[in-house]
Amino acid sequence: MSTDISAKGLVSLVGDSEAMHALREAARRVATGGAKVLITGESGVGKDIVARLIHTQSPRQSRPFVAVNCAAISETLLESELFGHVKGSFTGAYRDKIGRFQLAHRGTVFLDELGETSLRMQALLLRFLESGEIYPVGSDVISASVDVRVIAATNRSLDALVKTGEFRKDLMYRVKVVHLHVPPLRAHLEDLPALIEHMVKRVGRPIVFTDQAIKYLQTYYWPGNVRELHNIIEQISWIAETDVIDVEELRQTVPLDTSQPLDRDRAHQMANELFDALKSGQLTFWGDVYPRFLQRDLTRDDLRALVRRGLEQADGNYRAMLPLLGIGTHDYKKFLNCLAAHECAPDFRTFRPSRRVSAANA
Repeated sequence: MSTDISAKGLVSLVGDSEAMHALREAARRVATGGAKVLITGESGVGKDIVARLIHTQSPRQSRPFVAVNCAAISETLLESELFGHVKGSFTGAYRDKIGRFQLAHRGTVFLDELGETSLRMQALLLRFLESGEIYPVGSDVISASVDVRVIAATNRSLDALVKTGEFRKDLMYRVKVVHLHVPPLRAHLEDLPALIEHMVKRVGRPIVFTDQAIKYLQTYYWPGNVRELHNIIEQISWIAETDVIDVEELRQTVPLDTSQPLDRDRAHQMANELFDALKSGQLTFWGDVYPRFLQRDLTRDDLRALVRRGLEQADGNYRAMLPLLGIGTHDYKKFLNCLAAHECAPDFRTFRPSRRVSAANA
């Protein structure tokens, strides 16, 4: 994914895949209102791009868009950056300073890496989101009341952080009014040619990738997602000896680690990734997977493959599968009804040990 800024200053997403179409449409609908938005996805997928897209298509587009990387600033400085401070409130505070929330009045504030904030900072953010009131560092008096739309992003599962006590549940409910998930690049590799063409134009050198080179890139796992792709395009544009980039040129210039082969069965690959994330607690079914399915980031085949993976681990027992998918036992009927409604419930008998043994001996 990448950005494209037109003459009117509007940001768009590059890619014609079903996943990108769905994401663009969801962002367009969200932009018209004022609800708070939580954007999730792996590092490097372009969560900031989605946030800018929402802002530029919203009624606030003529007002400021202020981005803050919560993970890049220490807690003390982050409080000052967001809320401002009064002169003498700490060493180095030689004058009053207006915070970014106030600077973004009637605009949008993008809080990137929200999951990295401390519990104290989360409490301060919650108070602001509930009242819109600014309390600068070093002052107990309200300095201003502002109107900003808050869009937050994280590459971590807030539901999992809530379970471990690392994130406030009330704050999660405040920022997760609307949830958008940005899929990893490996989940929409059909967009790779368009992304490469767009990035080449931005870099400036008129290099051309052969069909074989693009196919080679489509076999790579892309752990760094679109950010990694952009880095590779820049490297190639500076280092390549010719303007035509083939497979050999790629291997010699920016050799890719293909030791982790990309599973060509998309549903099977997606199921493996989701199952591992659910089992480890990084994701939850109701908080992460099911919303992605409703937003069409996941297909019925993806969901069926995930359930099959769970049934394999649980020997065909749907109830025993629940904890593997981050689902409470009290949601057993709800889960079965959900699968039945979407026709995503495989026959559990296929995964019983006796049935597998019989099939193997046949």
